[in-house]
Amino acid sequence: MNKKIKLILSLFVLFIFILGFGCQKQSPDWKGTLKEENGVTFVKNPKEPMYTADVFTLEDELSITEDAGGEDCIFSQIRLDVDESGRMYILDQREAHVYVFDSEGNYVKTFGEKGQGPGELSTPLSINITSRKELAVENFRRGINFYSLEGDFIRELSTAKEGTLDIGIDSRDNIFGTVIVRDEEDPRYEVRKFDPQMNKLNSFLSSPLPNTRNEGFNPFGGAVMYAIRHDDYVICASPETYKLNVFDPIGDLVMKISKDYDPVEITKEEKEEVTEGMPAGIQVSIPKHHNPLRRFIIDDEGRIWVMTYEQVEEEEGFYHDVFDSEGKFIVKIPLKVRPFVFKNKKLYTVEEDEEGFQFIKRYKVLWKY
Repeated sequence: MNKKIKLILSLFVLFIFILGFGCQKQSPDWKGTLKEENGVTFVKNPKEPMYTADVFTLEDELSITEDAGGEDCIFSQIRLDVDESGRMYILDQREAHVYVFDSEGNYVKTFGEKGQGPGELSTPLSINITSRKELAVENFRRGINFYSLEGDFIRELSTAKEGTLDIGIDSRDNIFGTVIVRDEEDPRYEVRKFDPQMNKLNSFLSSPLPNTRNEGFNPFGGAVMYAIRHDDYVICASPETYKLNVFDPIGDLVMKISKDYDPVEITKEEKEEVTEGMPAGIQVSIPKHHNPLRRFIIDDEGRIWVMTYEQVEEEEGFYHDVFDSEGKFIVKIPLKVRPFVFKNKKLYTVEEDEEGFQFIKRYKVLWKY
């Protein structure tokens, strides 16, 4: 082989190497900081995310309206959960029914009815599918009704002693919820964990009751919130600070996630709306800014989706800050919809039509990072 051919081959190999290197996805540098103290990882994030919003897209897949169930369905105030097969269990809080639809959106059945007797629902708030493949439906400050996935009533577990709200269940059937603690010195909302028989195991984060502030009632306040990750880690947050607290399955704090942010001012129209019709004699104290956190949810890959009060310009909806499982702020996404359930790379939402009627939407979730 002469020198000319060798030179051509060498340049060709070099070209292929450069081309391949340039086509690789380059992970942007994360601008935050990490610190370890006493077994806790502190993750501090900047205002700007690692990626732009175009790394995330939603593809419309399915809509379920009450028309899909014929005369058997009346959607009013609905919540839902989804099993591994994509079957949807839709709780109507007002009608006290559970509607079941298959993964293709076909109506299957309805069960549950309003009442105080065994298997009946008085004021249902939430629905969860447990690791035992049971449906757990929360009755307001009364208990949890457990049903088979076919709708057969199994048992009721009383929560009246604790008055637990916003109930969640982990893979070990431990029960989580928010409790109102009427302590004279420290009245508060508190996230607690119980065993399957409702024996208390742990207390997590808390936030003060809104009517206990010396300066008066804040109608824009909120309660401590939580979410359970697929590996039974629990994320808790107070709405008043941009801090997410991560607890392991034992209940030990292992991570604190924070983020710099620009406060969102409460508008004059918002103030007038919440104070209109408020009973006389209530001392009101309205802050200048909204809380940094509105609510959050965890997807099936461990990302934390934080809904903020920052509205999408010229569109309906709010911005969502998304963090990966390591607590790094990866992307800021404008969403017209509120995420309810992530399952098998699909997003399920509860939306409203122009006339205010609720319906279910399913989207395919696509990531490009």
